[in-house]
Amino acid sequence: MLLITFFNHFGKYLLFLKGIFTRPEHLNVYVRRTLDEMYIIGNGSLTIVAIISIFTGAVTTVQTGYQLLSDWLSRTVIGSIVSDSVILELAPTITSLVLAGKIGSSIASEIGTMKVTEQIDALDVMGINSRGYIALPKIIAGLIMIPCLIIIAMFLGISGGYFAGKFSGILTPEQFIEGAQSSFRTFTLQFSIIKSFTYAFIITSVSAYHGYQVTGGAREVGQASTRAVVYSCELILFSDYLLAQLML
Repeated sequence: MLLITFFNHFGKYLLFLKGIFTRPEHLNVYVRRTLDEMYIIGNGSLTIVAIISIFTGAVTTVQTGYQLLSDWLSRTVIGSIVSDSVILELAPTITSLVLAGKIGSSIASEIGTMKVTEQIDALDVMGINSRGYIALPKIIAGLIMIPCLIIIAMFLGISGGYFAGKFSGILTPEQFIEGAQSSFRTFTLQFSIIKSFTYAFIITSVSAYHGYQVTGGAREVGQASTRAVVYSCELILFSDYLLAQLML
C-alpha cells in the first residue's frame, strides 16, 4: 500500500514539474516574481541560518576538543575535523533541514491557500499557466538563494568553531587555521555546493507540489504544509546518503 501511494505521488509530482514548463509566460513576468521570491527567501532566512551555523560550529569545536584532547594528539586535528564537518555535512544538511521547515511550509501554505480560495482556478480561466506562474519563480529563487545561504552557513560555522576554540582555550587560533588549511580540499567544497543545489530543488519543488494538491479548507492547508516539511526532510536525508555514496 505504501509503495502504491509513493508511486502515485511520484507520478503526480513528475506531471507537476512537466506542467511548470508548459506554456511559459513572458520572461519579464518571471524576472519580477523571482526577484521578489529571492528577497523573501534570503532576507527572511538569514538570521536563523546565522544563529544555527555559529552555534553548530562552536559546539562541534568544544565536543571535538573534549573527545580528542590529548598530549599525544596535535590540537590542529580539531580545526581539521571542525572545518571538514561544517563544509561537508553540517552547513548544507542542517541548514537545509531548517530551511525545509521555514521555507517549505511557507511555500506549501501560500500555494495551498491560493488553491482553496480559487485564485489558482482564476489564473487557469484567464489562460495563465498557474503552475509555472506560481511555482517556477519560487524554484528558481530557491536554487539561487539557498546555496548562497549554505555558503554563508559554512563561513559562520567555521568562524563559530574558531572563536569557540580561542575563548575556551581548547586550541589557539593559529592551530585552528593550520588544521583547517591542512585538510581543505576543493572537491569537498564542490561536493557541498552540489548538495546545496539538490536540496534547494527538493525543498521548493516538493513544497510547491504539496501546496498545489490541496483540496478542502484551512485544515487541509495545514496538513499539506506539514507533509511538505516531512517529505522534504526525508528526501534531503535520502539524497544526502545517495550523493555521498555516488561521489565520495
